[in-house]
Amino acid sequence: MHIGISSLMIQRGKTGVAQYLFALLRQLQARPAAHRFTVFVLEEDVPLFDFIRGGMHLVTVPERFRPAVHNIFWHQKYLPTLARELGLDVLHIPSYRRLLGRRPCPLVATIHDLAPFRVPGKYDWKRMFYGRVVVRWLARHQDRIIAVSQNTARDIVTFFQVPEQRIQVVHNGLEHERFYPGSARNAKAWARNRFQLERPFFLYIARLEHPGKNHLRLISAFERFKQASGCDWQLVLAGSDWHGAEVIHAAIKRSAERKQIKCLGFVAQSELPELYRAADAFVYPSLFEGFGMPPIEAMACGCPVISSTAGSLAEVIGEAALKVDPESVTAMADQMSRLTLDEGMAERLRAAGLVQARKFDWARTASETLQVYQQAATSGGSRLPLTTRGRPKVGDPAGEYISETL
Repeated sequence: MHIGISSLMIQRGKTGVAQYLFALLRQLQARPAAHRFTVFVLEEDVPLFDFIRGGMHLVTVPERFRPAVHNIFWHQKYLPTLARELGLDVLHIPSYRRLLGRRPCPLVATIHDLAPFRVPGKYDWKRMFYGRVVVRWLARHQDRIIAVSQNTARDIVTFFQVPEQRIQVVHNGLEHERFYPGSARNAKAWARNRFQLERPFFLYIARLEHPGKNHLRLISAFERFKQASGCDWQLVLAGSDWHGAEVIHAAIKRSAERKQIKCLGFVAQSELPELYRAADAFVYPSLFEGFGMPPIEAMACGCPVISSTAGSLAEVIGEAALKVDPESVTAMADQMSRLTLDEGMAERLRAAGLVQARKFDWARTASETLQVYQQAATSGGSRLPLTTRGRPKVGDPAGEYISETL
């Protein structure tokens, strides 16, 4: 099969969709060359795909198509033409935000969550309208939809009315060669040098997004925990500023514990495993997740986890974390105190977390994703008539072909 994959929604590699796509491509490239892959990439993102050099073709897309509206326009206007010209057997769009309305070949989509239906005010009204109305229509044009959890699959049926037989649950994986237990002592020394983290700390890794990631309640819970316990622990927030970040920064400035709350900004993927190992506990109070990778990554690194059970999180964490109602500040503070005061709790959570993390593997995810491609190619919609077939020409406004040698 000749499989096309769009990467134009990865936002410079700093999102969960980006990490999903990078991990999937690594596994697909490592397999025997039974299939050909073409990946569509924005010009300035090309260096992010050096890891597939020599194994997959890249088609560059001009930077003027990076802004959201222009990006959507490129997917609807130019990508169907490119798919026909390249003779793609399957086209995979790994995010609901860029689904195609035209069907140049069988279409596969990955839907990570339907947060616009579950979290009021998660985005501005334009993005909420697009997610609730436009995407509902686009989803029905896909031949196969990959849902990253059972919870997301149920939401797709409920909110988009897509038939169950067109949905396949394929859980996200985990890069076990990166996320594994290591020396906590060495990790703490690294964290002191890298981020000046001198004290025990709770870690939360998520973009600074309000209200969806629930930072304000976490800050309030941390304040209660500090007042009740007298512990010298800190709260460390790692993630880029996003929609509503100014509300979070303002809450930190007002907090009586502001000197004990540290924002690291975006932390590179290469540094995440060591940061998890350095943390004394990982807390994940998100109001909704379609999957939720960070708790599993933390578990794999031997870090005890406190997690919300919203969305798919209960499905993902199993019984390997302390669970909280994300809307209860009291419950969150109580679990933080419980973990710090019960000497055996952290060890029990570490052991359970390592077992739970082994259930997720990107090699399995890639195998199941290939099966979805094959299902779409054999039973999906018929390809539209071709007027030309070949590589996009250099200078074409839709894109420019780059060979696998880059």
